Amino acid sequence: MKWFDNYFEQKTRLAAQSTSRRSALTRIGRFLVGTALILPVLPFDRVSREAHAAPKDKRNDDTACEYWRYCALDGWLCTCCGGTISSCPPGTEVSKVTWVGTCHNPNDGRDYLISYNDCCGATSCGRCLCNGNEGERPGYRMGVHNDVNWCMANSNNSYHCTVAAVVGTAESPRAR
Repeated sequence: MKWFDNYFEQKTRLAAQSTSRRSALTRIGRFLVGTALILPVLPFDRVSREAHAAPKDKRNDDTACEYWRYCALDGWLCTCCGGTISSCPPGTEVSKVTWVGTCHNPNDGRDYLISYNDCCGATSCGRCLCNGNEGERPGYRMGVHNDVNWCMANSNNSYHCTVAAVVGTAESPRAR
């Protein structure tokens, strides 16, 4: 194997003596530019696997903004941040004040009163931002306005994420 090592050492030294770093970088650059021009022309499947999968019903996916309970939610979803649909993630606490909304459940055709509680005490989650403004009222009607930091009454008023708890069913107005 000594002859093998000597052969490659000799060839490597010869290559190092006959080329400069600049010319080596030039050749590598030409190669990279050449492959960048060729590769985009090669055929490949541009359709994602999700496009071939059966469509997911986002009205029943509690990690999607289209989930029926999130019709008036404005914030990060706790289901994407370590919590559940109705409980805060570990290390956070539920806000002492809340806003409410009425959302229609397409599964049973009924309307539900939803309490949106912010989870406080940690920095913003930064995942699954939703901005549902269905039924939102002006800022002077605090209980039905979702653009407020509802952690303001807690000892640590850092906002983390929002949960959507069902409080009850909404009754239709009685005919008079």
